[in-house]
Amino acid sequence: MIVKEIHDDAERRMKKAVEATESELAKIRTGKASPAILDTIRVEYYGNNVTIKQVASVSVPEPRLIVIQPWEKRMLSEIEKAIMKSDLGLNPVNDGTVIRVPFPPLTEERRKDLVKLVHKLGEEGRVAVRNIRRDANEKLKKAEKNHEISEDDLHRQKEIQELTDEYIKKIDKIIEAKEKEILEE
Repeated sequence: MIVKEIHDDAERRMKKAVEATESELAKIRTGKASPAILDTIRVEYYGNNVTIKQVASVSVPEPRLIVIQPWEKRMLSEIEKAIMKSDLGLNPVNDGTVIRVPFPPLTEERRKDLVKLVHKLGEEGRVAVRNIRRDANEKLKKAEKNHEISEDDLHRQKEIQELTDEYIKKIDKIIEAKEKEILEE
């Protein structure tokens, strides 16, 4: 059934859009330490560019500290340099066995900038979901025009809209949670 296929495809794509938004928001530094913040940082390892998690264990022993324990001692300086080069504003401390990355409290101005960024990324997620809705509706109209579905099936665009509303609400909840996390002291 064509209508079900279009609906299921739209739902699958909307789910991916929400996951992508969530993933992008996880990379934003808040006042609390999170291993996800290091996901974008890559280090040289035997000729390959890999993430820190692929060459070390990453833990958060306290809310404002990340501890990185490389599996090979020679990776300490590589990881330290990569963190300093990143635009995250973090200052790693290398003690010869582990790297400690303290998270200083955010300034009020920085918090406001981060909230703006969160809203921008959230809006991009909502736009992606709306684009998926538009694509699904166009597929339904095209199928009706080609007499593959009935006019009654075309009215199932309402289901696509309900799906869109559901996924936009999910993005809104994620944004709200991230904003709360940023504004917490």
